[in-house]
Amino acid sequence: MTLRIAYSPCPNDTFVFDAWAHGRVPGAPALDVTFADIDITNGWAEHGGADEYDVLKVSYAVLPWVLDDYALLPCGGALGRGCGPLVLTREAGTDLTGKTVAVPSERSTAYLLFRLWAAEVVPEGVGEVVVMPFHEIMPAVRDGKVDAGLVIHEARFTYQDYGLHSLADMGEHWESTTGLPIPLGAIIAKRSLGEETLRLLAESARASVRMAWDDPEASRPYVLEHAQEMDPAVADRHIGLYVNEFTADLGDDGYAAVRGLLTRAAAEGLVPPLGPDALNFV
Repeated sequence: MTLRIAYSPCPNDTFVFDAWAHGRVPGAPALDVTFADIDITNGWAEHGGADEYDVLKVSYAVLPWVLDDYALLPCGGALGRGCGPLVLTREAGTDLTGKTVAVPSERSTAYLLFRLWAAEVVPEGVGEVVVMPFHEIMPAVRDGKVDAGLVIHEARFTYQDYGLHSLADMGEHWESTTGLPIPLGAIIAKRSLGEETLRLLAESARASVRMAWDDPEASRPYVLEHAQEMDPAVADRHIGLYVNEFTADLGDDGYAAVRGLLTRAAAEGLVPPLGPDALNFV
């Protein structure tokens, strides 16, 4: 059995899936891998373009639209603490009222966290929201094409290279108000695969994570091959932030974080409400 999977070329995903993608996880199904930005995989999951894919890395924010057809795997994804998206501006302390803000996706956890933050901090509302690939956001802010940018991933470590300022840390706001980790990226798989295969997928993802931890150097060629010329030290910091105990198992705090985010977002009218059993695995 070969399953088609799509995930990002970011270091955390390539680190997590290296052993599995290269056939080193005993008993795991073979994978046919496609690399795609998470905004693209979100769209595939939501709009049916994922018919070709059995497994997808998506944002937790897209789950309310896709959980009828896909099950959330309890491992393999990205949650954490101290790793939230940042709002960047050219000038420190910029008031975002009526300003143009670039975001990586309107179906992203980053976007939901931003809207929840803005509802409290920018009561009169921001202006236009522009979606663009995350790697284009910092240059756009630097060059004055937008007033602010919501950034994710390794931008936490590199934004000062663009002469930008961190206006607010969405993760810091989330953690201080909830005490929960930040739910970022989820692994979902087609429910039509059946319970036995879904359990095998979860076991395979968990084994792949643990193999990566046991021998980090084994994954390094795969990580750096797809890291878009990222400095190896930055790639290591990226992995250190986004691959953690929640990647191996969501656990009670992980599930509470996901449900908490989506419940708050539903109350603001940003996503449809979740059913009581929507996050159940099998």
